[in-house]
Amino acid sequence: MWRPKKKEQEKNIDRFQSLSSEQTVQTLFDTLEHSNDFKRYKVGASGWVISYVSTMCDDKIINDTLLPVLKQHELQSLEDMKDKLPVDNIRVTEDTKKIEENVMTGYIIVQEKSADQKVLCVPASKYEGRKVSIPEVEFSVVGPKEAFVESIDTNMSLMRKRLPISQLTFRELKMGSITQTRVGVVYIDGIADEDNIQTVFQRLKNIDYDQIIDSSFISQMISDNSTSPFPQLLDTERPDRVVEVLVEGKIAIVVDGSPHVLTCPTTIVEFFSASDDYFLPWHLATAFRLIRLFAVFFSVLSTPLYVAILTYHHEMIPEELMSTIVASRADIPFPPILEVIILELTIELLREAGARLPTKIGQTIGIVGGIVIGTAAVDAGLTSNVLLIIVALAALASFTTPVYQIGNTIRLIRFPFLIGAQMWGLVGVAMVMMFYIGHLIKLTSIGRPFFAPLYPLRFRDLRDAFIRLPFSKQSERPLQTRPETSRRFNKEHVSERRDIDE
Repeated sequence: MWRPKKKEQEKNIDRFQSLSSEQTVQTLFDTLEHSNDFKRYKVGASGWVISYVSTMCDDKIINDTLLPVLKQHELQSLEDMKDKLPVDNIRVTEDTKKIEENVMTGYIIVQEKSADQKVLCVPASKYEGRKVSIPEVEFSVVGPKEAFVESIDTNMSLMRKRLPISQLTFRELKMGSITQTRVGVVYIDGIADEDNIQTVFQRLKNIDYDQIIDSSFISQMISDNSTSPFPQLLDTERPDRVVEVLVEGKIAIVVDGSPHVLTCPTTIVEFFSASDDYFLPWHLATAFRLIRLFAVFFSVLSTPLYVAILTYHHEMIPEELMSTIVASRADIPFPPILEVIILELTIELLREAGARLPTKIGQTIGIVGGIVIGTAAVDAGLTSNVLLIIVALAALASFTTPVYQIGNTIRLIRFPFLIGAQMWGLVGVAMVMMFYIGHLIKLTSIGRPFFAPLYPLRFRDLRDAFIRLPFSKQSERPLQTRPETSRRFNKEHVSERRDIDE
């Protein structure tokens, strides 16, 4: 296999790095002329030179707006042309870096002569993208049906529509030495804590990477602990959820080209809260949230407890159930741990196959494959009926998590519990549980406790943790975000209104 020599690699790197530092427009255009979609030609008898990337520019602006002005008017200078063109945000500049940035984002570059350094930048951007549609990952039965798209401007519009206030602040950065991706930090001035804002900006500015394609890149790079299996920034595709946390004093990170927005600081409890929880009556929302939390514990601990009890603690099984388990495992040649691993890996294979295949085929594989493989495994004596039911219920319970990221974490942390159960039984399960709890206590999200409101214990934030109290009981914002304005509304005014109505 041919590989370039070290000197050739260094030469290519130096050549690439010099592209953005060249001092002349002519050198920039000479580089761009290697691309077939770069157009450059003279217009009219006056000799105006226009240059643009055809795949990034709108032909209507060129043919209907720019060319008629260049041909019909007696133009003396670039400033004169700027006054004649009916287009906003026209710029006159000599900065090569700005010119490169403009031409690569859909601007038309106009020069009096081909060798001039001073140019006129006319915006003519044309972007292709999908329209706003319903959420695909965080679907809800009730509530808004809008989801973010890949355009940062559209995503900001969705947020500003829900927060029509002047305090909503959007600050933009360019990230990625090659991609030059637009990244926006969004917060409400006067509510968001200044220390949190500065922490986010500092971490974003410290990122030194050549490409930022999606918000997940940033999530991995600015997390407090990159080795933790637990996500420390919440990833959501719902504008209503982002607006909700912005009002609480949190910060959102929007990335151009990504349909998902990051919010921080976050807590472990938020990953088990669904959007439906706030669109339903509080007692129903509380019941569903508790069911969700029970399902998570069942998904993580059910198979490890099966291994631990059958391996070390037979006396814990009732006599009536023991006969059923013994009968189901009479012809199984494997120990419980190997039996569990076979089924767990089979479930993971079905999940991955269903996720990677087209939608209709993936659903068929998930349903038919699960039934066929499960039945065949029992008939072949590779696993017991009891374990098959437990694994199926555990897989079903893991799907109740409303945030996809934490669902992947639950799938991963189950295996250390299985190892602990095989080595030390229930003591091993308890040891792994203590390890994860200690890890969560130490974990932070942009410097704020991730295990709040359990540690440090904050009774005020428990109003919207495992249970969701009525909105009338949530008159203050969560302490975890350290909001500059903690009060949401005046409780005394609410009680006075109720007295008047009565």
